[in-house]
Amino acid sequence: MFRFVLPSLLACASCVLVVTPVAAQDAPARPGVDAPELAALGAYPVGVADLEFVQPDQADPLQGKDAPAIVDRHIPLKIWYPAGGTGAGTTYRTALPGEKGVDIPFTVPGLATPGLAPATGRFPLVILAHGYSNTPEVLSWLGENLASKGYVVVTPAFHDPSITIRTTAAAAGPVSRRPLDIAFVAAEAQRRARAGQGLFAAADASRTALIGYSMGGYGVLAAAGASLNPALGLATRGVLTPYVAGGAKANELKVANVKAVVAISPPKALRGTELWAASGMGAIRAPTLFIVGSQDHTVGYDPGVRTLFEQERYAPRYLLTFREAGHSIGLVGAPPEMRTSYWDKDWFEDSVWRKDRLMGIETHFITAFLDRYVKDDASRAAYIDGLVPNSNNGVWSSTPVGRYAGFSPGGSQATLWKGFQPNKAAGMSFEFKPAE
Repeated sequence: MFRFVLPSLLACASCVLVVTPVAAQDAPARPGVDAPELAALGAYPVGVADLEFVQPDQADPLQGKDAPAIVDRHIPLKIWYPAGGTGAGTTYRTALPGEKGVDIPFTVPGLATPGLAPATGRFPLVILAHGYSNTPEVLSWLGENLASKGYVVVTPAFHDPSITIRTTAAAAGPVSRRPLDIAFVAAEAQRRARAGQGLFAAADASRTALIGYSMGGYGVLAAAGASLNPALGLATRGVLTPYVAGGAKANELKVANVKAVVAISPPKALRGTELWAASGMGAIRAPTLFIVGSQDHTVGYDPGVRTLFEQERYAPRYLLTFREAGHSIGLVGAPPEMRTSYWDKDWFEDSVWRKDRLMGIETHFITAFLDRYVKDDASRAAYIDGLVPNSNNGVWSSTPVGRYAGFSPGGSQATLWKGFQPNKAAGMSFEFKPAE
């Protein structure tokens, strides 16, 4: 895109046309100047690689006439990791389904560079799961940011059906496969990490975190141990029957060595069917951070995500609520290619909150949460523990007059949320419940 600067022909008849390029769109992983403190990029350059895992002999409810077809499950992966050297960055190319059922291609600028050698050391392993019909690239805002802070982030591409989730037939695919795929990808990544294979040699399998948005949030909660509703057996043509509460393989979904779980806008129910057993959330033992908008009419708030937060009992859990936000809080901001249609733009943008603001705040809290519970960094506790529940009530009385950009110190000096700038901690709630 170019901006054409036309000098006045009356002032200078001999002037020539000057063409000035517009600055390129910045990578979404780089936070804005008004983002809270821990949203800032970390010390590591970021590398990116594309691989594929194959799980043989898997039931696919979207294939087969009389019973689900048994096929090899191919799962492409995008891996963001701390790199040992710098690079020029990249441009991701991906697509999401448009209103007419045709995929709309678009690009996303990235900080990561393909082919970089990993940094020296062993870094916690993060499995990052996208939502229905999304792709790993739309989660680059979080994957790249976490990699810069010393996490190896493995993001599967689940290849959901292009038909809309509003049909029962389409829903059977992601409902059945999301937990199974996440459990498999996590276990295989951990196996390769322990064996020192390839890029996975940089990952520490004993320190694993699960993060998911929307349908991916459902998947990571199940992979963290939450019990599935037995009704999902019928809803998935029997694919999940062995894995629901009381099933013979129910424990096989639980990922080993999970130190923390982040569920962004996870569903409680889908098309009237409850996804979780009556005490399903009570089976989770890993610290959990729920993130949701209070006006999320896709998965619900209360009942909805708040209900899941309340039902989890035996692990520390947190609930970050963006008041008045909807469901579209987990993807990058709408790229230029997706801004000409309401349907396309609605994938990405919230009706109230700026997307760059949402991403910065989420990254801040996710960083604090993972650093505390996965890296055992006690200094991060002050960013998530003891906060006044309503962000509007925080006070920092010693703030200089004017547009001061410093970060609240929290603690005894300020009740304004630690790491937030004055006038920038508004419209949110942050709640905590300890393990019982």
